[in-house]
Amino acid sequence: MLPVPLYINLLFILTTLATVLLFLMATSSSRVIILAVIAVWAGLQAVLAWQGFYTITNATPPRFMLLAAPPLFLIIRLFVSRSGRRFLDQLDRPALTLLHVVRIPVEIVLLLLSIHKMIPVLMTFEGRNLDILAGITAPLIWWLMRRTKPVSTNRLLLWNIVSLGLLLNIVIHAILSAPSPIQQLAFDQPNIAILYFPYVWLPSVIVPLVLLSHLATIRQLILHKKS
Repeated sequence: MLPVPLYINLLFILTTLATVLLFLMATSSSRVIILAVIAVWAGLQAVLAWQGFYTITNATPPRFMLLAAPPLFLIIRLFVSRSGRRFLDQLDRPALTLLHVVRIPVEIVLLLLSIHKMIPVLMTFEGRNLDILAGITAPLIWWLMRRTKPVSTNRLLLWNIVSLGLLLNIVIHAILSAPSPIQQLAFDQPNIAILYFPYVWLPSVIVPLVLLSHLATIRQLILHKKS
């Protein structure tokens, strides 16, 4: 584990658990299977991190890509298969929206990691990362969706697309700041946190669930507009 205060690690672990639980709240079936898959995947990444697998930074392609590649492949499978699309369309839209509140504690953790020289400042809201805005506005959007006269589909689409852009912005900066043959940013203070437990869960668990929540919601809203 990183040489940071224990409370930072605990805050991040709790944030990861909250992300998983909020996603389960959005599902109406197969919760046990989904939880089992996530638990096995998160456990595997924890073991690899404990063994120092991701601290070997001169491999090509970079080993940290293995944190996000399988979840990304699974998300693609959900969108291209008939059963996957049925699963996406039954997800509860307000619950998917509420999930984004986890981006607030994530940003707090990133700021604390930056203070302890584990990630560059550019990955925080003091730098180039405005992702916390999605987390702050998520409860408001959730409330607007549950009113008697809910917010319009176009406004929901706009919020999701902008928030998705904020997510992609920090993901790109995180990748280009990590120590690897493709590093382009933050050579004075690289993004080393994601190479260690529990922060391997950021690209392998939290980001995929946040990404899936946006994409599933956008799909539902587009289908709603066409109907």
